Amino acid sequence: MTATSPQVIESKVPIKSYSSCVGGRTRVKDIIGVQDQGESWIGQTVTVCGWVKTARNQKGDDGLMMFVEISDGSMLQGIQAVVFENCVGYSKAQSQLGTGASVKIVAEIVRSPAAKQVVELAVRADNSTHKIEVLGSVNSSEYPLAKKQHSREFLREIAHLRPRSNLIGAVARVRSSLAACVHDFFQHRGFLYVHTPIITAADCEGAGEMFQVSTIMAKAEKEGKSLVVDPKTGKFDYESDFFAKPSFLTVSGQLSVENYACALSDVYTFGPTFRAENSHTSRHLAEFWMIEPEIAFADIHDDMNCIEDFLKFSVQWALDKNMDDLQFFDERVEKGLINRLRAVLDGPFAKVSYTEAIEILIRDMKDKKVKFENTKVFWGMDLDSEHERYITEKVFNKPTFVYNYPKEIKAFYMRLNEDGKTVAATDCLAPGIGEVVGGSQREERLDILDARITESGLNVEDYGFYRDLRKYGSVPHAGFGVGFERLIMYITGVENIRDVIPFPRFPGHAEF
Repeated sequence: MTATSPQVIESKVPIKSYSSCVGGRTRVKDIIGVQDQGESWIGQTVTVCGWVKTARNQKGDDGLMMFVEISDGSMLQGIQAVVFENCVGYSKAQSQLGTGASVKIVAEIVRSPAAKQVVELAVRADNSTHKIEVLGSVNSSEYPLAKKQHSREFLREIAHLRPRSNLIGAVARVRSSLAACVHDFFQHRGFLYVHTPIITAADCEGAGEMFQVSTIMAKAEKEGKSLVVDPKTGKFDYESDFFAKPSFLTVSGQLSVENYACALSDVYTFGPTFRAENSHTSRHLAEFWMIEPEIAFADIHDDMNCIEDFLKFSVQWALDKNMDDLQFFDERVEKGLINRLRAVLDGPFAKVSYTEAIEILIRDMKDKKVKFENTKVFWGMDLDSEHERYITEKVFNKPTFVYNYPKEIKAFYMRLNEDGKTVAATDCLAPGIGEVVGGSQREERLDILDARITESGLNVEDYGFYRDLRKYGSVPHAGFGVGFERLIMYITGVENIRDVIPFPRFPGHAEF
């Protein structure tokens, strides 16, 4: 083995559940989530813990039995337990068991006579090691997750319990899997993971819609004083504030991670970002996660290649590792989802310049092939979601890069093209959702960067560190940002961004 050919050693350590408090346990996924759906487990005695999905009594040849479906969250499907009368814990279970209760079951895995499952748990009365134990009972009349279909609006009101629903449980598993996918993609391509600050004094996007971080109000309230205002400027005196200057929650880690790209070449950051945008749409949150790689010695074309590779890798990852949940989404959320995802892997993405895209929209409107709500389509406008979806769903019918946007509608850090009117920016649009990824080649020329900062109404002095990167060994570089929640929406088909993040934050809502 040489230094240029690293050896990847895969771990063979068996998965442990770390559940000694209940005498150890076996996850449902490890029993029925395998290729033979549990057949190789038949005859073994296991301990399974989880929450009751359904419970019913039935009279059989062997006396009274309870049929209990248990879910431990490890997979969409639960496992059925047949609890025979007079087994250990039977009487207590009869009186306390209901939907939502937590249980521990020690039972034998047996072949199931039911058509929809290969195996089930048998809790027998003639085996002293078998038992059913109620760990946490439920008052069925008060439990909010009844055995019915709940609206997603209602589920958001009980965010502490909604992971027990099939929809949110499936989203959570896909989200966790895709987080691992992000790191796997970049780590195996030589990128370094950089933790960028959440608190910043710079406005990356120049939009000004940022949450301020301050102790001034709390301090003034505690001391019974009014807020101190500088009489000369009419602004707050930040000298007494925690950071002694206006500070905010970051809207992006990009400016910070560029520092490391200009020293370590290929880097990425992946963390929470915040926007104080008073938006109530199904595509916006106040707190969300961003994946932001930065590539040194690269241009806009390298950027688009990396975006395409990342999206295809993410789709393939989900198809390989989350098929059970994707099948649920295909059945309950978006018919044809799996076929749509597989189509992403077929052939290269389409590419069209912004100017060409505008010409296509104007032409098709004139030919009456399409009618938009926003009928004013012109060069220089920011594309609406309906325009983006038309381009990707009707014109090209595949993920599509739109690139070289007018400089007026893009951020100051994007590289000015030779025409002086457009910047080397790209948005990757996808069928069903519109924009998924936004990226650009960064402006590496100091004089042009300064002019763009000023044009954007920002203070050049606030970007000293960013300007230094252009003064000391500047290099061409590019990067992009992927809203993690939008990626999850794209892969699951879930249409509201509030349903793909564990605890959604949006105007007027910061519960839990």
